[in-house]
Amino acid sequence: MTRARTLKTLAGALALAAATAAQAAPAAPPAAVAGAREIAALPDGAWLALDKKALRLLDADGTEHARLALRGKQLDTRAAPHGALAVVLDADTQRTLAITVDTRAMTLAARPAVESPAFPVEASCLFRDAQGLDHLFVVGDEGLAEQWLLGAQGARLVRRLALPPQTQACRVDDAAGWLYAQEEDAGVWAYRAEAEGVPQRRAVALADPLGPLRGGARALAVVPGGLATVDGRGRLQLWREADGRWRADGKARPTGGKAVEALAAKADTTGLRLAWHDEATGRWATRALPWAAPAPRAVLPVVRAVAQTDPVPRFGDAADDPAIWVHPADPAKSLVLGTNKKQGLFVYGLDGRQRQVLEAGRLNNVDVRQGLRFGTLTLDLALATQRDEKALAVFTIAADGTLADAGRIATGLDEVYGTCLYAPPAGGLEALVNDKDGRVERIRVEAAPGADGRPVFSGRVVQRFKLESQPEGCVADDDSGRLFIGEEDRGVWMLDLNAAEPKPQLVLKVGGLLQADVEGLALYHDRDTGRRWLVVSSQGNDSYVVAEAAPPWRVKGALRIGLDPVAGIDGVSETDGLEVTSTPLGPALPRGALVVQDGFKRLPDGAQNFKIVDWREVERVLGLR
Repeated sequence: MTRARTLKTLAGALALAAATAAQAAPAAPPAAVAGAREIAALPDGAWLALDKKALRLLDADGTEHARLALRGKQLDTRAAPHGALAVVLDADTQRTLAITVDTRAMTLAARPAVESPAFPVEASCLFRDAQGLDHLFVVGDEGLAEQWLLGAQGARLVRRLALPPQTQACRVDDAAGWLYAQEEDAGVWAYRAEAEGVPQRRAVALADPLGPLRGGARALAVVPGGLATVDGRGRLQLWREADGRWRADGKARPTGGKAVEALAAKADTTGLRLAWHDEATGRWATRALPWAAPAPRAVLPVVRAVAQTDPVPRFGDAADDPAIWVHPADPAKSLVLGTNKKQGLFVYGLDGRQRQVLEAGRLNNVDVRQGLRFGTLTLDLALATQRDEKALAVFTIAADGTLADAGRIATGLDEVYGTCLYAPPAGGLEALVNDKDGRVERIRVEAAPGADGRPVFSGRVVQRFKLESQPEGCVADDDSGRLFIGEEDRGVWMLDLNAAEPKPQLVLKVGGLLQADVEGLALYHDRDTGRRWLVVSSQGNDSYVVAEAAPPWRVKGALRIGLDPVAGIDGVSETDGLEVTSTPLGPALPRGALVVQDGFKRLPDGAQNFKIVDWREVERVLGLR
């Protein structure tokens, strides 16, 4: 084959491929949107068009079927049954309107979504979370921002946050969980859209000379797995996101526009259709581009808390570790004990209301054992690590649930951190206490009646061992003598407390479902089947891993605790400590409960607290029964 013939054949193939791509690309917007300043593609081929005086609903041919008269901006949409949910910022009242778009009847129905906040609103955008709940972000020109939960019960404030000043527009990638903020002269930033967890900010594309956007960022649109931007020179650029990093997909393409101020994207399995509005001409231009959407992201199952405790009265990293005391006569009157690292030990009912506070200083971890016999004494005890005193704080628990500070047991550790209790089958009580440097002391707890009739406590170290790095959470199985201890960066170790010299065995390694830091550990004993489940706080991805607490240590799955919009209980993230019990806690919790510390209180913002989950929900989503 000659070179000329080869080139001719190649050119023909490229032309055929281009024609095929053009035929398969998503449909372009109809000509009737020409006067609109913002547009949005809808299911069934319909379009929304927002101009200076109205929001219009058009069919695929451009025929107008409905309109709402308003001076609006910041149009955003999400798919809904028989159409879409749209939001528009009313430029006159500063209220954000929620609009039900029915693409079967081709109608529009508006209602107030969020009233005007205490700052002038410049941008707004929708976010649909992994639970399918709709949120609205409203952003002021000085960077003040709020996140609201939308629903049948009305809008509820989730949190306040800070975004860049002079934010002109925002959009959310629901699948990846990124909130994009367009700061006109600086570029595009990404923030965590999910309210739970540590706030994060990432630079996506900055203005020159720090980045590739010439003349700043002028428009943006979310595409599957990434973002499209137009800069001040009218150049269109696609970006792909992976693990919180963005890379340019191909070279920047000229749009031909002199003052592009809006960008819309429509995607399907064949590629992208991008449309941009040029303020200079008042017209829309479009381009079809190839684009491969990423594979769907794995989503963990979600349960909801049935109750939450009152927030601790100290902000910051305060609440840490819970324990459960079961009422001997009426399990529904059982209590949740929770440490406050800045104050002491707090006691709550199962309804979450605070019952008692013991001002015992900087307590970290706490654990409970009941019905302990020390000679003539029978006691319910809670022991907690007291960091300033390098000791164990001991609390007695009366039959009615009243706690009393009963003294301290010294340790030989420099930075007392985590602890858990072990009640051997032969009787007595032991405390496993760890230091930040990895050292662990096994302390035999003794109690004897004092001169005033109250018990006096002491302890002696019966064993020492060490992990390579920082541990904290631990739990002991009283029946088998197995101790599980979390090493924050490595995983979960098991030691046989029946052995003369326990040797650590790594039974759950960080990776996959389990993400560092490894924090709280607890054991659930299913009294119907005899199986024991190890529950681990996987702090790195705000989830909880459930695994068999016996060889071969199979992982059953992981779950997250999400938001309950009806009860007004927020989700959970950054969990430190947790506890479970299989003892029925009254009619509402017949299979026991999971109690976790919540590192970020939302709905609205507040100090940290503890959440209570019906164990039946854990069994349901992970198939444990």
